[in-house]
Amino acid sequence: MGQSAEFGRFLKAMRSRLSPEQLGISAVDRGRRVPGLRREEIARLAGVSTDYYTRLEQGRNIHPSRSVLDSVARALRLDESEHAHMIDLLENCAKSQRRPAPAQHVRPALAQLLDAVGSVPALLLGRRTDVLAGNRLAYLLFADFPAMPPQERNLTRWIILDPRARELFSDWQVVAAEAAGALRVDVGRHPNDPQANQLVGELAVHSEQFRLWWAGHRVVTEYAGILRMRHPIVGNLELDFEDLALRHDPDQTLRVFTAKPGSASADSLALLGSYGAESPSPRGSRETAPPAVDDRT
Repeated sequence: MGQSAEFGRFLKAMRSRLSPEQLGISAVDRGRRVPGLRREEIARLAGVSTDYYTRLEQGRNIHPSRSVLDSVARALRLDESEHAHMIDLLENCAKSQRRPAPAQHVRPALAQLLDAVGSVPALLLGRRTDVLAGNRLAYLLFADFPAMPPQERNLTRWIILDPRARELFSDWQVVAAEAAGALRVDVGRHPNDPQANQLVGELAVHSEQFRLWWAGHRVVTEYAGILRMRHPIVGNLELDFEDLALRHDPDQTLRVFTAKPGSASADSLALLGSYGAESPSPRGSRETAPPAVDDRT
């Protein structure tokens, strides 16, 4: 996907979600044929010419200054995550145009860490939310990712396409929409990633809801939150999750799930851990996917 064109599509999507009333623009003109503000209205709010803003939306090869981008972001009422995504779309294009991303590896120390936190579910996520590794409890909680074909070991893909995920998450629509928004952020940071393009295409083909979410250009950067689940073994669970950034592996995230001490969910999580200890372990035991997951066919 061409990032200049993607940058323009993002601006257009953000413009279309705004109404004249939101920004105090007179709605006397009833001749609007499309939703949202007109280009000239955004240009006026951003303090640039209509021609210049039009070229931005058309993905022309121009190089706006940071101050201009900030003005456009304010005019479009972008939040912090959307603003950062807009910058990613523009700045990451040139430096990654022809340079393939390195294969993703799991450092031995991270595999040891996953073992050490075995009393709570933990997943190591890479680019595109590929599941690079996890511990036994994470696979019992979600799915046996190591048993899947390599190209299917992706958290977003599993959430959106696997019927078991729909049954597992009490508020699946919210979880799936946020997963699509997080994937959108990753695509902005790693343009021209063939695996990302393949994943987006697969999701778009098989999920109408994903197509709608993707067309809306929503971006999500939630590093903590709550998951409510209906687990087939231990019943209802309410878990907190935290995404931990890894300095030595900037494209990897350690996602850890915990339950409030003394809660019914904590008891259920402990029960699930006992079940895992007494039952055959998910394939892959310490539970790492192949270390170089980009070598996929």
